[in-house]
Amino acid sequence: MKYWLIIIPLLIIGFITAVSFYLQPNDFVGCADKPQTDVIGCKKADAIVVVSGGDTQARTDEAIRLFNDGWAGALVLSGAAQDKTGLSNAAAMRVRALVAGVPAEAIYIDELSETTEENAENSGVIFEEHNFDHVILVTSGYHQRRALLEFETHAGSAEVFSRPVLNDKDWSSWSWWLSARGWWLAGGELARIIVFYGQKVF
Repeated sequence: MKYWLIIIPLLIIGFITAVSFYLQPNDFVGCADKPQTDVIGCKKADAIVVVSGGDTQARTDEAIRLFNDGWAGALVLSGAAQDKTGLSNAAAMRVRALVAGVPAEAIYIDELSETTEENAENSGVIFEEHNFDHVILVTSGYHQRRALLEFETHAGSAEVFSRPVLNDKDWSSWSWWLSARGWWLAGGELARIIVFYGQKVF
């Protein structure tokens, strides 16, 4: 009995840790705040792509911060309107970027995508049109793995690097498991990833 009192907590801790690492791939661990030409994996990209959904403002602000720090010379903002009577998410993100000082000519938008797969497909068209071969993908931590899988599958030949927003109003990178919302988001993403792989098999 005492054996299980030790094993069960260790299994739970291991599961939470594994899920945290798996859902939140981050290719910029160890990089400085700005690009480094002499460090592999920390070089400037062609564009930063951010997909709307969840805490869209936090995602957009992270992309703007990366742009201002010189990580890329273009922003690709992807997302259809939640409220069909108003601005698309991408257009609202563009306004936020303009207010933050991003030049209009550096912003490209996709206003049609309603799913992560469509984000990837429509962004891929923009990548191809403008020869963006190396892009940084920004989304919420819980969504990063699935978004990366979709972009690697549907976004053409561009090399995609992950930069998750680790903490926003919906998600906390290492304490997500303390809330029902965190479990809901993590469980939903894991289920969708299983479906993603299932579709590739069948």
